[in-house]
Amino acid sequence: MKMKHKLQGTLFLLLATIIWGSAFVSQSVGMDHIGPFTFQAARCLLAVLILIPLIFLFDISQGQGKQFVKKWANAKLWKAGILCGIPLFLACNLQQVGLVDTDAGKSGFLTAMYIVIVPVISIFLKKKITIMIPISVILAVAGLYCLSCIGVTEISTGDLLTLGCALMFAVQITFVDIFAHGMDALRINTIQSLVCAVLSGIVVIFAETPTWQGILDCALPLAHTGILSMGIAYSLQILGQQKLESTIASLLMSLESVFAVIFSTWLLGETMTIWETIGCILVFTAVILSQIPVKAKTSA
Repeated sequence: MKMKHKLQGTLFLLLATIIWGSAFVSQSVGMDHIGPFTFQAARCLLAVLILIPLIFLFDISQGQGKQFVKKWANAKLWKAGILCGIPLFLACNLQQVGLVDTDAGKSGFLTAMYIVIVPVISIFLKKKITIMIPISVILAVAGLYCLSCIGVTEISTGDLLTLGCALMFAVQITFVDIFAHGMDALRINTIQSLVCAVLSGIVVIFAETPTWQGILDCALPLAHTGILSMGIAYSLQILGQQKLESTIASLLMSLESVFAVIFSTWLLGETMTIWETIGCILVFTAVILSQIPVKAKTSA
């Protein structure tokens, strides 16, 4: 049964990374029409509006339609959603603002540095890790560098903001691991999306001046990133992490950068360079190695 759960978790996270990889272009295009906080507030609110009726339909399919409202009255559920939502708000907006001053490739690499931070947090939490984890992390970092940063020499303010984004994603991944086990993944994602929408909306009031026309011009990117990336993929992340260790989950999620390159090659007609090909191979190898069962040892 444990192996079955691990396989399910892996498939959930693979699907999530495919969605995130396909959504990166939409996230960048959205910046042409509205500000970063407006974009985040709108897409997270859209996710909430999609998830609530979806949850209601799911409850009905399980014969629990009458329990729909009662299920929301769970203090632990709201605690998990809020605690996961705050670092998610910081991570998404730091990444979005960072994109103003850094190129997309470097942003993808720096964001994925949560694969280094998550194992470090696990060590401080005295969690068990296997020898394959540090090996996989080193290979994944090398692969992501080949994918995104060959030839890059400058460090900008956007780069520093994106590193902050990586730290916040690592915190969010860790909080999902700690607080979301055994809980309703769709409801937790609804709450964390609501938190992200409200906090982003507050910043919009003071920092941006959105227009309805700008939001309408951004309708397709918002629909893509709101419904698929925020609504579906982050729900899959929670479901996947409920069945996997956070260090393994973070390595699987690093495939987002690989799928971003694959989608840009497929949809935009771009050609993969030799370095990008090597990068994809290294990241895939890292993920495969992280799945090899090895006796874990407790971190000191």
